[in-house]
Amino acid sequence: VHLEESGGGLVQAGGSLTLSCAVSGSFFGIGGMAWYRQAPGKEREWVASINNSGGRTSYADFAKGRFTISRDNQKKALFLQMTRPNPEDTAVYYCQVTVVFQVGRLDHWGQGIQVTVSS
Repeated sequence: VHLEESGGGLVQAGGSLTLSCAVSGSFFGIGGMAWYRQAPGKEREWVASINNSGGRTSYADFAKGRFTISRDNQKKALFLQMTRPNPEDTAVYYCQVTVVFQVGRLDHWGQGIQVTVSS
């Protein structure tokens, strides 16, 4: 199973950016998906989650009203639309996916992608 994040980079405060995470490999299905982030010198923190159907989402307080998590099950992809980012959102962003196999489930992580918000 391979997770590939894309869409990161440099963005101005108040702008917008959309992160993507493509899932590939051999597996039975995909369960819940989530975004996490880790700023320099800080612990990795949860950003947002979405259930397997996409019908239920949840957000960290700092993401509510600014970030939108979504998924495309046909394309096996996860997205995070970031609006009105601020410099405190600068971090490496990771996608986390629960992959379903016939014998069980395993969480997989992407390698992370840098997002830098300039003031």
